[in-house]
Amino acid sequence: MIKAAATSLLAISAVLAAPGMVSSYGTQQAQAPADQTGAAAPAGQTGAAAPAGQTGAAAPAGGQVQMDPAEFAVYDNAINKQTTPQTQAPALEDYLQKYPKSAVKADVLQRIMIDYSQFDHAKAIDAADKVLQLDPNNLQAYTIEVAYRRQAAEALTDPAARQTGMDAAADYAKKGLAATKPTATSDADFKKLKDFATPTFYSAIGADDLAKKDSAGAIEAYKAELAATPEADTEKAGTALQDTYFLGQAYYTSQPPDYVNCTFYATRAASFAPDNFKPQLQPLASFCYKKYHGSDEGYDAVVTAAKASLNPPADFKITPAPSLSDVAAKTVADTPDLATLALSDKEFILENGKPEDADKVFDTIKGKNFEIPGATVMVATPEQLQVAVSDEAVASKTPDFTYNMKEPLKTVPAVGDKVDLTGTYASYTQNPLMIVMSDGEEVKKAAAKPVHHAPVHHPVHHHQ
Repeated sequence: MIKAAATSLLAISAVLAAPGMVSSYGTQQAQAPADQTGAAAPAGQTGAAAPAGQTGAAAPAGGQVQMDPAEFAVYDNAINKQTTPQTQAPALEDYLQKYPKSAVKADVLQRIMIDYSQFDHAKAIDAADKVLQLDPNNLQAYTIEVAYRRQAAEALTDPAARQTGMDAAADYAKKGLAATKPTATSDADFKKLKDFATPTFYSAIGADDLAKKDSAGAIEAYKAELAATPEADTEKAGTALQDTYFLGQAYYTSQPPDYVNCTFYATRAASFAPDNFKPQLQPLASFCYKKYHGSDEGYDAVVTAAKASLNPPADFKITPAPSLSDVAAKTVADTPDLATLALSDKEFILENGKPEDADKVFDTIKGKNFEIPGATVMVATPEQLQVAVSDEAVASKTPDFTYNMKEPLKTVPAVGDKVDLTGTYASYTQNPLMIVMSDGEEVKKAAAKPVHHAPVHHPVHHHQ
């Protein structure tokens, strides 16, 4: 499978740490008290120390937050003096531990969350939990919850634990989709986050549904994901292309299988996949096409259509393979003397043909005596034997012939025995197929005649 997860998670960290993406409701700016004019005020923060690009973010009502000198010193050390996420995150946690009622607690928690997202996903999830307690509409926190909970779940080998983790990721994804825009967040910033997060959310929901064999739910989620993804991103290695394949798989596992849509989406995924991944994706596309069409003839047209469109165009269609009844009808039409058909062909038509075709075939054998060697006994009584004759019947251990015996059997064969039988075709039922023979008799093989050897004459040696 296309390995896109690591790249996607790095992208999540990069996007969430970008200017304008850190705070969902406007960053509160801490400011040194009036007599601290010599201290560097955080309003001009740059790089990692500047949540939400503070110089452009709208401050909440009340303006900047005043801090006493002691608190500001700890805060300033964490925000402005630390140069890497690895040092800033614990410094910010130390600040909150010392000042748990800080006026900038929400923004600091979010900065901690984003710092940890770049090197410790478990702690990023823990920080996201705390952010959501204060801000239930925080899209950045939901994105981290979904991405890293899903990653952790997919690494598990225990099926139950893995599913529990996938369920949790999907639950956070649904909450993220329902999140509303905070009043202090600009429409542009919220749209950026929404556009980035939506495919991530639907991907997690689709994966969870597919794992639970909820094909309909997976189809709905994956289609929503692709609709929210720039089409160019669906044509290169990444989560969207991988999920295009899973969408095809969801159509295949539907009940009944949707072979046409399976063919389209699996073909699109295989067509755009890197060469080293094509052998993993193409078999599903080829299988669904042949299962529906009957052969690989005409598949090139499907490849052309799938590469040109994200979804099947209105005029997209695949010609279905002939039905079994169509095959039976053609055989009847093309055979001048139906009596010459092999027994297996007669059985096929009797079972799958239209009633009129099945009757035509049975009329050629009705009332005629026929010997069948090597029938497998399925049910046996002195008066009746039910046996499996066709390869399919033998494989499924299902009788397809019933012999009503002419005379009660003196020795009843055991289930599984092979017997040679003769009888007269009397009647049949089509579904399930059962051919009834009257005057049934077991054909006993003639006993082998004893071999008589000529006497051996040994020469007599005379002693002189």
